[in-house]
Amino acid sequence: MEKQKLEELRDRVPCAAVLEQAGFAIDIKESTRKALKYRRGAEIVIVIHGGRGWFDPLSDAKGDVFALAKHLDGVNFVEALDRVADLVGVIVRDPAWSRPAGRPAKSTTIPERWAIRRRPWQGSLSWRYLRAERCLPATIIREAIERDVLREGPYGSMWAAHVDDNGALTGWEERGPDWRGFSEGGSKILFRLGSSDAMRLCVTEAAIDAMSLAAFEGLREGSLYLSTGGGWSPATEAAVRQLAARPGAVLVAATDVNSQGETFAGRLRAIADEVGCDWLRLKPPAEDWNEALKAREEERRERRMETSRGLPHARRPRQG
Repeated sequence: MEKQKLEELRDRVPCAAVLEQAGFAIDIKESTRKALKYRRGAEIVIVIHGGRGWFDPLSDAKGDVFALAKHLDGVNFVEALDRVADLVGVIVRDPAWSRPAGRPAKSTTIPERWAIRRRPWQGSLSWRYLRAERCLPATIIREAIERDVLREGPYGSMWAAHVDDNGALTGWEERGPDWRGFSEGGSKILFRLGSSDAMRLCVTEAAIDAMSLAAFEGLREGSLYLSTGGGWSPATEAAVRQLAARPGAVLVAATDVNSQGETFAGRLRAIADEVGCDWLRLKPPAEDWNEALKAREEERRERRMETSRGLPHARRPRQG
């Protein structure tokens, strides 16, 4: 199976589905939003990373959903892959905090579900998540709000819109302190921030990375900041190809500094070669652009603290 399909399968089947199928039950009292404890008799598995990872506290076993299937059933990777594939679409029991009590019925459409959510505002839970935990500047958040690509998600999360070539909403990335996913029933195409007629096309793997790169560059004029949402569907490739085919386009692979990021960069370069546009590889100074942005903000805070500690006594604020 191609790596792209493996990634899509990994995104579609949470570890909880494998555990519940194997007879594990969630221990609500000993779970937190970031670590869900599952029990089957004396066996314990902790699910982390928004359902994408796990570890056994009684051994060194850990990994992704495929490793979990291997661990529980003692099978090889091919058999584990088949068992995970059989769980696509299985609905798992969520803790009360994982999803909003008033979640719209599944019969509502993607645009309808998006429309009933509020845009973030200064001081809202999503705003605080993006500012405090992700270190995005207020100017970038406001720009995304003005372009109507952000919504308030449940429990302090944010939704970042994916649209097609005509600007029609197809789904959204979901990111928050305790949740990571993509809209149920939605399709990954591209998150877009910037002018639609921009010629410099910066492709990242997550909307937060796209906004982080925009922060590094100060929303560089003539740039369009894009996110594939961590996937690479035929629709995503077609959308990138259409943008890159415009005369004068420059395709910038701003993907992560890891094996998946390099794979995506290679695909972008192949598209650039095929359509005849310029291509650049832009690597973040950390594994991804948001980690780099957070590191930069931490350095700035440390410098401010050092400057504050170094003020002469006479210039310090008076007491009383």
